[in-house]
Amino acid sequence: MKTRSQKSGAGSQEPKPATKRNSAPLLILISAPSGGGKTTLCDLLLKSQPQMTRAITCTTRTPRPGEKDGVDYYFLAAADFLKRVQAGNFLEHATVYGNSYGLLKSELLGKLRAGKDVLLNVDVQGAATIRGAALAEPELRTALVTVFLTPASLEILEARLKKRNSDAPEVIKKRLAVAKQEISQWKNFGYLIISTSKQEDLRRALAIVEAEKMRAERSSAPEC
Repeated sequence: MKTRSQKSGAGSQEPKPATKRNSAPLLILISAPSGGGKTTLCDLLLKSQPQMTRAITCTTRTPRPGEKDGVDYYFLAAADFLKRVQAGNFLEHATVYGNSYGLLKSELLGKLRAGKDVLLNVDVQGAATIRGAALAEPELRTALVTVFLTPASLEILEARLKKRNSDAPEVIKKRLAVAKQEISQWKNFGYLIISTSKQEDLRRALAIVEAEKMRAERSSAPEC
């Protein structure tokens, strides 16, 4: 009997590198403080870039109604997840509220080698872990582009959090305290976007993607 992890194909052997292209695919990591707009920006990027796909995370939590294995997450049994941790299969993993989450190296490499730009939506702590882990993986290190998105001030961020109308005042206060620490890490990213409007944030992100595609180390000129 196959486990859910076998069905999903998570953790399968790393695919062989694809043939050479004029421009190598990118691993685009976008991070922001809570309420900074990174989920909205990632959704807009995916809609505007057909060659871009998101990385699918593994989790030990139970699927919610409508969620599909291999589409929303790779749903793994706790024992399977632990085996992958011990085998070093994850680029980054963490436990949140009793459930484990992890990003497989093979998930990223497989999509990059298939010629897809891969989009990661992670918090500041996860971004630091991924940056460090990518140093040991030449393909990921070459493809990685890190972007930090933040409102122009904590006051603007506070207004956004209040507009959600989903958190109590004390929760918002805690989020802002954490956000202040997260924003201080912006210098550890390759790019900084000061958020203004959805469309302007998207325009700037697309400019970053275009510029990175033209970097000499990722491109090849026509043969003369």
